[in-house]
Amino acid sequence: MNNALRQHAEQQFEEELNALKEVDNRPRPANWQLSPWGVCTYLMGGKLDSGFEVSAKYIGNRRLMEIAVATLTTDRALLLYGVPGTAKSWVSEHLAAAISGNSALVIQGTAGTSEEAIRYGWNYAQLLAKGPSRAALVESPMMHAMENGKVARIEELTRIPSDVQDTLITILSEKHLPIPELNDEVQAQKGFNVIATANNRDRGVNELSSALKRRFNTVILPTPGSLEEEVTIVEKRVEELGRALELPFEPGTAKEIQRIVTIFRELRQGVTKDGREKLKMPTGTLSTAEAISVVNSGISLAVHFGDGQINARDLASGILGAVVKDPVQDAVAWREYLETVVKERDGWSDIYRACRELS
Repeated sequence: MNNALRQHAEQQFEEELNALKEVDNRPRPANWQLSPWGVCTYLMGGKLDSGFEVSAKYIGNRRLMEIAVATLTTDRALLLYGVPGTAKSWVSEHLAAAISGNSALVIQGTAGTSEEAIRYGWNYAQLLAKGPSRAALVESPMMHAMENGKVARIEELTRIPSDVQDTLITILSEKHLPIPELNDEVQAQKGFNVIATANNRDRGVNELSSALKRRFNTVILPTPGSLEEEVTIVEKRVEELGRALELPFEPGTAKEIQRIVTIFRELRQGVTKDGREKLKMPTGTLSTAEAISVVNSGISLAVHFGDGQINARDLASGILGAVVKDPVQDAVAWREYLETVVKERDGWSDIYRACRELS
């Protein structure tokens, strides 16, 4: 039994991947575990000829996933772009799991990411003892992916300093990684490609150079198109995370998810769902991912400090923390929304009182 707090996608959905492999007789690119059709079916879900039901990992426009998968069959890298919380990392992980059977070849982009994290590093004890050699070289996830024909992932590409980003240009253009210290190189094997994620809303964003942009095919992942779609996404992820964290998904949770998603969508769009009243918009993104976090936090409070049934009091602090990022501007927007919308909405008196107490 795997007791990892968070399993890799290929571990968590191993049964589905194996079921797809058994029925997937379509042409597969070199070193791919599934055909492009199989990868897309794994992402979008569906019933196989064998009767096996594959769960949906991405709820949204199928064509976007087809474009993303088709890109990875070419020599172009894939850039998943969008505001925070649009499932960029989630899609990236599941693409790598379905294509390579390994989603762990990942480089996390930060302001401190160096060239060595993308290219390679050195074991300094070996380097001092024996000098530059292959034994002293420490492979990066990128180098490992190139050598083995796998998919490498780069999270938050635009948070990496611009001069470090451009390390990718040679890799993506020439499909090889020079090792000048050894007068050697690593050549990418068939099946190698790169999936990067990026957004333009976080502080500290470094724009991609035009030379690097040309090496990527960009797929923009939108926010969920409807309330029902977003509610479905939140319910699905809350159930999955609940199983991993041993937090039960009680019947009343669905009602609370509906209310949280409604609040987040109205504030995010600056208008009530009936379109009758304009609202001040907070500075935060109020993404689907934040809604999932608020619900999980509420379930934890209900289980450990309540009667096990989630209610408005369990959710109020999470909602407030997600909405009020700026203590001045966001607090004004939130108070106005609370008094003009939440207070007047039928059946929402409990959430109004709970939020009012904290505000």
